[in-house]
Amino acid sequence: MSGLLEIIEKIKARPGMYIGKPSVSDLFMFLAGYKTARRELGIESSEQENEFFGEFQPWLQRRFKVLSVNSWAKIIMLYSVDEKEGFEYFFKLLDEFWQRDKTLKVDEVEAKGETVISQR
Repeated sequence: MSGLLEIIEKIKARPGMYIGKPSVSDLFMFLAGYKTARRELGIESSEQENEFFGEFQPWLQRRFKVLSVNSWAKIIMLYSVDEKEGFEYFFKLLDEFWQRDKTLKVDEVEAKGETVISQR
């Protein structure tokens, strides 16, 4: 079975084969289903999967200073003209997420002027 990053790369290359069309909302739903299926099958998440599912949304909220609890797909759509552009923007943001400075602590991020979001 492919891991999350492999699946995401396959979707990026051939979105029609996996989600029908390039759509950030459809990608979100696919990945939510992927996560649910793995959990239901008792397949343990990898470190990268835990990092993506646990940290991508809070990182995106800090990145855009968004206080909403909407999905990361909806946040991306706030900065996109349409679903296709949002789909393409997701991959740029994902690259930025993987390249982020993980050594910064939350307090240091706040000191740089970003708003830290807590999900409730």
